[in-house]
Formats: sequence, structure tokens, C-alpha cells
Amino acid sequence: MTSTPIAPNAHRVGYVPFPEADAAAHRAAGYWRGHPLDKLLRTAARLHPHRPALLDEVRAHSYAEIDGAADRMAHGLLALGIAPGDRVVVQLPNVPEFLTVLFGLLRAGIIPVLTLPAHRRAEIEHLAELSGAVAYIAADRVGDFDYRALAAEVRAAVPTLRHILVLGDPGPFTALNSVPREGGSLPEVDASDIALLLVSGGTTGLPKLIARTHDDYAYNATASAEICELTADDVYLASLPAAHNFPLACPGILGTVAVGGTVALLADPSPESAFAAIERHGVTVTGVVPPLAQLWCAATEWEQAELSSLRLLQVGGARLAEVNARAVTPALGATLQQVFGMAEGLINYTRLDDDPETIAISQGRPLSPADEVRVVDGDGNDVPPGAEGELLTKGPYTIRGYYRAPEHNARAFTADGYYRSGDLVRVLPGGHLVVSGRIKDVINRGGENVSCDELEEHLLAHPAVRHAAAVGLPDAALGEKVCAVLVVEEAMPTLAEVKGFLTARGLATYKLPDVLRRAETLPVTAVGKIDKRALREIHA
Repeated sequence: MTSTPIAPNAHRVGYVPFPEADAAAHRAAGYWRGHPLDKLLRTAARLHPHRPALLDEVRAHSYAEIDGAADRMAHGLLALGIAPGDRVVVQLPNVPEFLTVLFGLLRAGIIPVLTLPAHRRAEIEHLAELSGAVAYIAADRVGDFDYRALAAEVRAAVPTLRHILVLGDPGPFTALNSVPREGGSLPEVDASDIALLLVSGGTTGLPKLIARTHDDYAYNATASAEICELTADDVYLASLPAAHNFPLACPGILGTVAVGGTVALLADPSPESAFAAIERHGVTVTGVVPPLAQLWCAATEWEQAELSSLRLLQVGGARLAEVNARAVTPALGATLQQVFGMAEGLINYTRLDDDPETIAISQGRPLSPADEVRVVDGDGNDVPPGAEGELLTKGPYTIRGYYRAPEHNARAFTADGYYRSGDLVRVLPGGHLVVSGRIKDVINRGGENVSCDELEEHLLAHPAVRHAAAVGLPDAALGEKVCAVLVVEEAMPTLAEVKGFLTARGLATYKLPDVLRRAETLPVTAVGKIDKRALREIHA
């Protein structure tokens, strides 16, 4: 198929590239191979056209079928006038169209902004405006939530949005299934350019955008697949939201496609649904967050599904408690792989041949030989070996700056390019990391990061609230639950009233408080900041 070059576009304004010397080194070492990300699918379809690429609850979809559908989607999106370099917000559940849309956008040189089904107006408006998105792709509804109503709100607020494409009943918008068409040549994509924009966990206010290039993200996925020893015989179950970095590329969907394996999609990760899918599809590998790992282990007592095909259970998104780590293999029969990483780049894996003790107590060691890791104290000085400090990192797949966030980048990255993760770690003699906490003010609720700053801003908009603070409290099921401590003028609002108020402001459901506490005043530190440690101790 002949190619046409991509015209220069404003999409690179606000993008922080890798320094040229580092980029050259990554190419010379073979980490970056100069191939667009969509080639993972193109190559698999050429080598294994009739193999099942995708399984859903209805049927199997072959590599040739998914590859052809991605081509038609690319041509259809371009025919709408969406140009190479344009940004498109994608908010789809775990359905086959997620893959055809993703690869169609990549193939057209259009940049997907991958958002989560749980995001609501506050996040989607912000991300669409920040990215300058020209289109928004969503399902008609998931459960009782209607994304068409959300789309109407976002389009009214973001003037750059020209197209709303809806999977299912489009209502007043364009049906996604009417977009694909046949075509000839597709744009030539530069592998060093932005492939897609991931969404940060939102550790300070609204989420940031993470620009991943074709080169670095392909390495992320393929090197991860190698560590997990994925082959064409593997079946990977994606039950976490597919737009998450973890199920997308660690090794996830993209790593599985890279080896010609099979991806099984599931929207509900509950033991009942997931165990049935594992048995039905012969799933060999999957990834979950710690609360799900704990629930799955317990569920083996009452669920009767056959799980013998499962060889590897990855657990990431938050730290897995040691007691729960030791329970995985006895309960599920699979090898546990602890995964500690970030959408910004660095991923750590326990290896399949690590001893059980290392797997139980650590969160893995870096993916790449070229990953650079420093552990520093509050003054930025390296701590002694084995001591606790903040994790700083850079490498061939770790970004050098958030997209269009220069002020934040000045704080989040060192002058010599290290990303300040905000995670407190110590390094074991073998190079494995043990995660002990975070210095950033976030709550990790079941693997989802809830920004305290953002939640507090919304709480303070409530007419009854004078002061507000959000803290995470220990929770057996979620890891941390969201506690909102309020200083109010008169009557204390109920939890239901506060949730309703925040929902009306467009806040995602996972960011809503789980508990409310009333306080006459909020404790402060010596420099006048709210003392979150004291609040956690008081209200735990």
C-alpha cells in the first residue's frame, strides 16, 4: 500500500521530545525500531490472518478481520475531515470497536486521547480542551449512564469539537458504524511522533496528558511481552478498562497482538464473570488491581469455574500487601507477577523465575536495561543503598514532560530529565523495588488515583462547606477509601447529598467520597498547610 506524507500540524506544540542524543542511543541499542505502532497489528495479520485476534462474549474475530476493519476505520475518519495530527477523545468500554478505533486512528496518523469509561464531564471537558480535540468517540450508554448527554455538554463547552461519533444508538450524533469506508493510500506515520495520549492519574488537580510515541510505546509493549514470555498460544484477558496503560501495553492488548496471541475482552472483572471467561476462553494471562486479586482469591471458595489454564496473574495499579501476595498462587494456581509502573513510563516486573519470597515482598525491577533509577531524599540527594526515598527515573519509554503543561513540568521533572514519580521506594540488593508509600497527595482507591486537590476544589463549591480536606483511609477491599472532612457553616450535608452535588458537577464516580466526617477546624502544620497525616490519624 502506498503512503502519503503527514503535513506539519500543531499537535507537537507543547510536546516535550526526547533529547536527540538519547533518541539516537535508543535507536542504536535497538529499543526503538522505527516502526509505527499500528504495525503490530499489520504484521500479526500478515503472519496469522486466520488466528483469533479477539474474543468477546459473542464470537471470535480473526487478525485479518480486525486489520481490515482498522483500515476502513482509518479511511472513514480521514474522509470526515479529521486530519493526521488531530486529536480525538476516545471513551469506549471493552468492546471490539475499541481495537478497530484505536488502530484506525493510529493508522490515519490521528492521535487518540484515551479516556476511561468512568470519566465524566469535569475530566472529559478538560481533556478535550487541553488536547484541542476535534472529535469525541463514545458508546451510547454503559449501564445507566448515557454518554450522549455527556457528549452534548462537552460539545457545548469545547469549541474545537466538530464530530461526535457514537457506538450504538447515536441519538442526535453520528453513528460510529457509519464511518468506515474503503480507501487507497494511508498517511505515512513517523515512528518518533506522538502515537497516543494517555491520561495521568491526576495527582495534582485535573489529569495531565501523557504523550507516548510510536517508538517508545511499541518498545513498552513488546519488551513487556518478552518478560511475560507471551507467545501466539497465549490468551490475554482484558477485564480492566482497556484505555489504562496496564491492560493496554504492560504487555496487555498491544503486547498480545505483537506476538500474534488472542485478546479476550470483558467489561466486568467480578469473579463470577471473570472466572467464567477464563474457563470459556482458556485464558492464560490477565492483570488485575490488588482489591480484585484479593476478591478473586476469596471467590475460589464459592465459584466453581475451572481455572487451570491461567498461568500468570499480574497485579498492579497499587501496592499488593504481602499477605495477599502470598495467597495468590495457592488460591488460583497461577504464578503471581507484581507490576509497579506508571503511564508516564517506567514499569517494574517481578520475573517469572524470581524466587517466591522476592515475588511476595517486592514490586519488581525495571523493564529495560536502559532504565535509570534514582532514590533521593527531600533535598534531591541520593540516599544510601536500601534506604527509603522518592523514586526518580528516565529511560527509553519514560516521557520527558507532560503534554502542554510547562508549569507542571518544571516541578515534575529534574533539570537533567528525570521524572519525579512521587513514590517512596527502597531498592533491594538485586535491583527489585519495594514501594512504601507516596509523597503526592493522592488517594489510591482500588487502583484509581483520586486527586485530593481536585476533590477539595469541588467540595468547597458546596454552599454549606467552609473548609474541606480529602484523605485516604485504610480499607480492606479498596486499599484506601475516600474520606472527606468538612467544616460547615450550619447543618452537615449527608453523604448522599454530597455525592449528588459532586455528580452534578461532572465528577467521576470513583472520585466521590466513601465517608464524610465533620470537623470544627482542620489541623495545620507549622507552615500553615492542612496536616493530612493528623487528619488520617484522627478519622481512621
